[in-house]
Amino acid sequence: MSTLILHNSTAIHWAIGGAGVAAIALILLYVSNRRLGISTGLEDVCSFVLDTAYFQRPAVISLRSWRLPFIGGLILGGVLSAMTSGGWSLTWALGLFDERIGWGPAGKIGWMFVGGLFVGFGSRLAGGCTSGHSIFGLSNFELPSLVSTCCFLGAGLVTTHLVFRLIFR
Repeated sequence: MSTLILHNSTAIHWAIGGAGVAAIALILLYVSNRRLGISTGLEDVCSFVLDTAYFQRPAVISLRSWRLPFIGGLILGGVLSAMTSGGWSLTWALGLFDERIGWGPAGKIGWMFVGGLFVGFGSRLAGGCTSGHSIFGLSNFELPSLVSTCCFLGAGLVTTHLVFRLIFR
């Protein structure tokens, strides 16, 4: 068994986590004929505050009834996980980032914001996020999901190696 990074508490076995994700995906498909994915939930949240045509299209508005509770469940699950593993606290400590770059809180927020933009752009460009393509799409043998998953993994590996070699050395 491995331990969690922040609290050194014992992680659940990967097979239990995988079975839980598979169960949620299958239940969602069986009960409501919907695909599991996270990035489209952001569109639902944005549709409440942004009046642009993209966020007000029927494909977004009509699916709020299940996506918003799903996102709420993700947040609740994170809170419950934190509470059962020793609690959580906000921290600005980012380990190697602080040692090598040390930009302070504003720099860290900027770094994370730009990273979030890249992730959001990539998930929209790919027509879905890693969870939608890698969990649901691959289980349905969808070629676009295979291509997207390979691109996600490849870009992550290249980016990680570049960041660690160029910045954190």
